[in-house]
Amino acid sequence: MAYLTKRGKKWQARISWRDAEGKLHQKSKGGFDTKQQARQYAVKLGKDRLDGVNVERDPTFADYFDDWFKTYKEAHITPVTARNYTWTHKIIERYFKNEKLKKVTRREYQKFINWYGKDHAPESVKKLNSTCRASVRLAVNDGILAKNFTEDINLVWNEDKKLKVKYLSIAETQTLVQELLNTRDPRYTAKYMILTAIYTGARLGEIMALSWSDISAPWKTISITKASNYHVDGKDKKTKNKASVRTVHVNQELIDLLDELKVNHTDKVFCNRAETVPGSNGVNDVLRATMKDAGITGKESFHFHSLRHVHVAYLLSQGMDIYAISKRLGHSNVSTTTKAYSYLIDEMKAKSEAQIEESLNGLIPKVDAQMMHKS
Repeated sequence: MAYLTKRGKKWQARISWRDAEGKLHQKSKGGFDTKQQARQYAVKLGKDRLDGVNVERDPTFADYFDDWFKTYKEAHITPVTARNYTWTHKIIERYFKNEKLKKVTRREYQKFINWYGKDHAPESVKKLNSTCRASVRLAVNDGILAKNFTEDINLVWNEDKKLKVKYLSIAETQTLVQELLNTRDPRYTAKYMILTAIYTGARLGEIMALSWSDISAPWKTISITKASNYHVDGKDKKTKNKASVRTVHVNQELIDLLDELKVNHTDKVFCNRAETVPGSNGVNDVLRATMKDAGITGKESFHFHSLRHVHVAYLLSQGMDIYAISKRLGHSNVSTTTKAYSYLIDEMKAKSEAQIEESLNGLIPKVDAQMMHKS
């Protein structure tokens, strides 16, 4: 039932109802200039309640997102992933401030995406929108919202901020590998880690966590079952996801190279004489120095994770099936691989189409082809 009351020069709207147990509930709001405005609010409130919206709960967008993260996500993700949610919360708080979740419209959310996208790269915008959408979707399921205001949004971003992936040509990869081989020293394991990344496409954390029990020389395989939590405490943790637990087949050359590290007498494959495994800063410093010594220039943004792209580029150039590559990388599905390496796939597709055209030209004998052109 709705009640409209005039208090001084302003109007107040109030609705009341009883729940299934007979308990009385009330929701009111004042400050309306006219009786009609108060009536419209009461009608909307009543409709929302009948539609299943929890009209009593009215958090800000930022507060709801934070509560959603802590309730549904925090216990199931790594500290590194949790930082992404904390970052998103700060962005929401910065733009929407204390605006109530129920007040946010699709138009206002589009303006939010436009504002953020003006200075950010595509992947950053997509990640922000995806996380916001997940929380708002649950707000609908929780009965706080009647509609999901993040639907049918046009994503906007700054093309100049787009990450330009720098991968190596086959010739540059071969040059880098040769330089690493010529200058390697078992006492300093960073170069062996770089070689392992080139040969396997494994992530840095996965390589750091490798133990000798993960290496099978007879079968020429490396089992990836854990990863180093080097961003936080350096201890081993579970892999990124279930699909990341995998067995990677390698060649005899890599097996022989890794065998050289046994002189360090450590449990971890890449633990050096100082009984430490080089971390992100260490391996990246060695990678940049080695590339410089090898005469590979113009790759300022190249870093250890780029070696994963190098591995994919090489396998694609050798005609490796994308499904096999996806499994090797530890992706949960092929779409993840095609999305992450679309620029490489497009490049290989262009080359393949040129090869197809050239192959089709060979269907007709040269003599007949010349006669066709003359006619």
